[in-house]
Amino acid sequence: MSSTGKERQSAAGPRWTQTWLGGARSAGVDLGYPGERLGLPEQGGGAVAGYGRRLLALFIDWGLSLLVASFLARALDWTPPQRSLATLIIFGVYVWILVGLLGTTIGKRVCGIRVARRDGRPVGPVWALARTVLLLLVVPALVWDRDHRGLHDRAADTVVLNL
Repeated sequence: MSSTGKERQSAAGPRWTQTWLGGARSAGVDLGYPGERLGLPEQGGGAVAGYGRRLLALFIDWGLSLLVASFLARALDWTPPQRSLATLIIFGVYVWILVGLLGTTIGKRVCGIRVARRDGRPVGPVWALARTVLLLLVVPALVWDRDHRGLHDRAADTVVLNL
């Protein structure tokens, strides 16, 4: 391509593939910060929790569930598949009860985050159950919106916030 072709391209703006391949921000769309549409602060307490702390909290909670299941497996002489299923069940019940009653789990508390309803009310056992079932299915928790809410959070109308 000649130098005039490059000049013509840069004068006309980016190529159309550069706008959609790079995401909305590269197309010049201002998405704001996570939680802005929900009326939440950008940083500090009450702001949307970041991915890193949420993932660390998940690993801590899963590790605690695995530890309990390992003790039970040893005491009850379970096979590895039974222990894996028990870990999933223990994790589900653990998350359901603690998020439903306290809005947090041990892992979330250690990481300084909590789960709250968007309207400020406690999550409660019914919505915590719906959120937990979707979390156990894994895929809904992997589909996020620009406010860092997975489909499990959207279904329960919850958001994970900094303490």
